[in-house]
Amino acid sequence: MRRGADDLALLLLRLGFGLGMALAHGLPKVQALMGGDPSFPQGVAKLGFPYPLAFAWMSALIELVGGTCVALGLFTRPFAALGALNMAVAAFVRHHAHHQLLGVMGLRAFPEDVLKAWGRPEPALVYLLGFTALLLMGAGAFGLDGVLVGGNRKKPRRKYD
Repeated sequence: MRRGADDLALLLLRLGFGLGMALAHGLPKVQALMGGDPSFPQGVAKLGFPYPLAFAWMSALIELVGGTCVALGLFTRPFAALGALNMAVAAFVRHHAHHQLLGVMGLRAFPEDVLKAWGRPEPALVYLLGFTALLLMGAGAFGLDGVLVGGNRKKPRRKYD
């Protein structure tokens, strides 16, 4: 009985995090890049990445294609790993989550304009945690991974399941 609830929970996590990433973040970035909008590559350049246009495309495609694949349960673990890495960069390099935590704890102060420029790290941290959970757990029974690699075959139950 527990396994069915686990698989349903993984389906909900995959749909929420995968579709959220693909539709709310990846698709707008890909559309902007296709339209020639330089703002995202310029932001990537400010982070110190070489070849900022290539890294901007890579990030946007990880969000769009990777998020879609996670939602479908297709190559879930590899795309969840890429999504987690992408969100770690967003949280800690772009939004300075670690510095902001020090500020919230009262251990360090930052000028208001610096905090505003860094933006809010919470969405990136939430996606990071969600993709990390999916990396560890996989797609579950309701994903395409099992269909493609035979993972939906009945497995013998162990005593502690």
